[in-house]
Amino acid sequence: MIEYDLAANDLGEVRFAISPMNELVLSLRALRDPGRFPLQLPWLRATEPARAQLDLDLLLALSNEVLWVPDFLTPRPHTPLGKIDDELAAVSTTPSSVVRADLARVHPDSLPPVLRGRPDRLLTRVLAALSQYWETCFTPYWPRMRTILESDVVYRGRVIAQSGLAAMFTDISPQVRLTGLTLQIILRTDLTYRTSAAGRGLTLVPSLFSRRASTPISPEEPPHLMYPARGLATLWETPPPASPQALTNLIGQSRTHLLTLLETPTSSTELSVRLNVTPTAVNQHLRALHTAGLLTKARHGRSVLYYRSDLGDQLLRGI
Repeated sequence: MIEYDLAANDLGEVRFAISPMNELVLSLRALRDPGRFPLQLPWLRATEPARAQLDLDLLLALSNEVLWVPDFLTPRPHTPLGKIDDELAAVSTTPSSVVRADLARVHPDSLPPVLRGRPDRLLTRVLAALSQYWETCFTPYWPRMRTILESDVVYRGRVIAQSGLAAMFTDISPQVRLTGLTLQIILRTDLTYRTSAAGRGLTLVPSLFSRRASTPISPEEPPHLMYPARGLATLWETPPPASPQALTNLIGQSRTHLLTLLETPTSSTELSVRLNVTPTAVNQHLRALHTAGLLTKARHGRSVLYYRSDLGDQLLRGI
């Protein structure tokens, strides 16, 4: 079990962040053991030809049999909406002693041959391999992935506003709970430590490649919690769901599809992909539904995310 002790004023320092670097590195676990990530199989199939050109021996060696990855490759994000170039640059300044120690924690018995050698040269090779991995396997899909992550953050904020911080932590995972001022994360491994978040705050990072809540391996790392993002099952969906016929007769098929889809916050760009229509057409329908009070919207970074209002929920339930 990992425990983070929060001071009373630290409750206001709990924040969310989206990290492309975290997603890039955590996805290596899906490459190593695809069977544990069935919802990512469409992405794994689509990127298989591109992965054949990568340094897979090096990339796969960055995780172990229990799917741990080095802490220096999943640092706590410093901005709410990270950029991959900035995060790669930040990791490039990691001291050699930290690189060596973090890899030893992942591979305590012996480093794989591909990870041996001078840590500074190894770090250069790792970052080059990760950069190529991002360009070939993430760049085409990142806007869609980011939408799911942003939607999760908006949803969590709504839970906090309606039910409080403790309810939000419970909703993240059954293995996470806030007891008094202590956040407890129950892990499947024997990793255990307790540390204070006082003065450092706690960062929550949604992920598409986490099946359970996870934390840094080392207690010396800044407190942050990576957890499975809500809505992952919709990531690769393309066909719209069946719509209630009575509601379709009232407001039309396209708007009913939109209203049905917007159980979770979603951008107009993602909706246009899932419905196979133009963004302009989607925005026209969204404006009409929002004006009618059936949708609410929230800005997250540069994106505007739409989701059903209470009135929209009642309308769907009543049909």
